[in-house]
Amino acid sequence: MKDNAHEERQIIKWPPPFSSDMTPYCERDFDNLVKRTCAERCLTLRISKVIVIGDVAVGKTSLVNRFCHKLFDNNYKATIGVDFEVERFDILGVPFHLQIWDTAGQERFKCIAASYYRAANAIIVVFDVGNLLTLAHCQQWLAEAYKSNTGPCHVFLVGTKRDLLSNQVYTIIENRAIDVANRMRAEYWTVSSRTGDGVSELFARVAALCFNAMVLRELENLKMEPMSIGSDLITVKIRSKENEERSKKRASSKCFDCSS
Repeated sequence: MKDNAHEERQIIKWPPPFSSDMTPYCERDFDNLVKRTCAERCLTLRISKVIVIGDVAVGKTSLVNRFCHKLFDNNYKATIGVDFEVERFDILGVPFHLQIWDTAGQERFKCIAASYYRAANAIIVVFDVGNLLTLAHCQQWLAEAYKSNTGPCHVFLVGTKRDLLSNQVYTIIENRAIDVANRMRAEYWTVSSRTGDGVSELFARVAALCFNAMVLRELENLKMEPMSIGSDLITVKIRSKENEERSKKRASSKCFDCSS
């Protein structure tokens, strides 16, 4: 039996961003086609890859451990290479997992960590809100991640250790961070791993955006044939292009036999 730190997360409503003014992602709900397909249980178990990158000691491991284990420890040791966790959600009734890769921020481990950047569906770039130098490095970290990712992915700029700053000081930092987020075309968040403030909401948002995008991409590669049942119930029957071609070949073969 799973403990509370790993209990299934149910997402049935679209998770909002940290602020509607701090995101390039304009969706306000799951796509109607995604909702309809999930309702018909036409989807199977799926997973998205999330990489967490940023300078050493900005709180990447604390962020991941707060989310996955609901734990916080001041004495975390620096990550060597990479570490990863797999966390389950149920999104619109469909099982979905985030594979979260916690990468090292130390220069000597960059080559090792970079080999795990490939095929990421989401990139979380982390900085310490109390250290502007770590914010200045965020665009460089994102550029490194993009070298291994040519496909579409969601980007998040996340400031950690929010609990250590007064509101007055944080407001100054946030204005600078938003400018960086805009240049990165990233959604901005600030969280506290110590208190847990904003952490679950952040990852729920990551999961929902990844899930919605993944389902839409898969549906684009499938033949969708609407079928009406009764007066107002519509289901979506999905057949792969390969199966469709096979059906056409069988039909052509039968017609040829009839004409012989």
